Amino acid sequence: MIILGIETSCDECSIALVEDGKKILSHVIATQIPFHAPFDGVVPEIASRKHVEWIRGVYKKAIFESGLTSSAIDGIAVTNRPGLSGSLIVGLTFAKALSMALEKPFIGIDHVLAHLYAPQLEFSIGYPYLGLLVSGGHSLICRVNSHDKVETLGASIDDAVGEAFDKVAKHLGLGYPGGKAIDQLARKGNPRAYLFPKANLYKGDHPYDFSFSGIKNAVVNQKDQFWDQTSDQSVQNICASFEKVAVDTLLKKVLKAAVETGIHRIVAGGGVAANTYLRNTLSALDDYETYYPSYSLCTDNGAMIAGLGYHYLIRGVESPLSETVYPRVPGFRKAYP
Repeated sequence: MIILGIETSCDECSIALVEDGKKILSHVIATQIPFHAPFDGVVPEIASRKHVEWIRGVYKKAIFESGLTSSAIDGIAVTNRPGLSGSLIVGLTFAKALSMALEKPFIGIDHVLAHLYAPQLEFSIGYPYLGLLVSGGHSLICRVNSHDKVETLGASIDDAVGEAFDKVAKHLGLGYPGGKAIDQLARKGNPRAYLFPKANLYKGDHPYDFSFSGIKNAVVNQKDQFWDQTSDQSVQNICASFEKVAVDTLLKKVLKAAVETGIHRIVAGGGVAANTYLRNTLSALDDYETYYPSYSLCTDNGAMIAGLGYHYLIRGVESPLSETVYPRVPGFRKAYP
C-alpha cells in the first residue's frame, strides 16, 4: 500500500511516498529558512504563502523521484493538527483536492504522533516504548503503546526545549535556526564553564514535567551582565553549558520514567533529536535500547506522515471532506489518553 504524506504544519513544505508504512520511495523537503532567518523565527504569513507557491512543485518532484505515477497512490495522509493554521490549511486543502481527483481516501494526521512514529521508518521497534518528543513546539515524555495509543507522562510547563534553544540563539545573535547554531558552537566550548540552573519539578501528580524558562533567562542574564566580551570562548562556553543543562534535564526525567515504568526502550523524535549531545548521550546508555531517526526525519517531514497514515488507511479509517485543521490540541494529557 503506497501512501502519499503531506506535511505543512509550520515552515517545511514536504511530501513523501511511503510503502507499507516503512519503505520510503521518495522524500522531498522544501525549506523556508532563508525567508524566515531575517526575523530570527517563523513568520506565519510568509510560511503559508510559501506553501501555496511551492506545494504543487513539491508534489510533482516527489512523484518524479519515486519513479511512479499518481495512479499508484493508494491513499493520502496529511498533517491537520497541531501547527500554524494558515500552513495547515494549505496542506489539507491540497490533500482534499488530490483525494477527489484520484478518487483515493485521505486521513488527517496528528503531527505529534507522527514524530513519535518517525524512528519506525528506519528501525523495527517493539511496543511499548518511552517516546521523548523534543521540538520547537513540543517537549513531551510519553508511553507509546502503539502507533495511535500514547499516554503523556510529562511535558514542559512553559517553553518547549526547541523554543528555548531558538530564544537563546536569538539573544546571543546566532541567527535562525538557533538549535543548529548552538549545537555547532557547543562542540567548541566547555560545558561546565557556567553552572546554569536546572528546574526540579517533583511535586504534584506530574513528576516527569520539566521547565526551560528559568535556564533561558539565566543564559540571557549571564550574557547581559557577566559575559566576558574580550574572550572568543565566551559564546562557545555559554552554548555548551546551556545545551548540557537543557539536554540533561530531559534525559534525567526520561530515565526516571524508564526506571519507574520498567520500560527500557527510549525513542527520541522531533527537531532537537538532531542535537549532537543528545544523540551521543542516548547512544552511551548501555542498559537501554535507544533510537533516534536520521537527521532528515527529525525535522518536520512528509515521510513520517505517510508512515503513520498507512496504519489508519490499511484499517479503512479515513477522514471526511469536511475535515478541518486544529492549530492547538486541548491539552496533551487529554489529547493523547
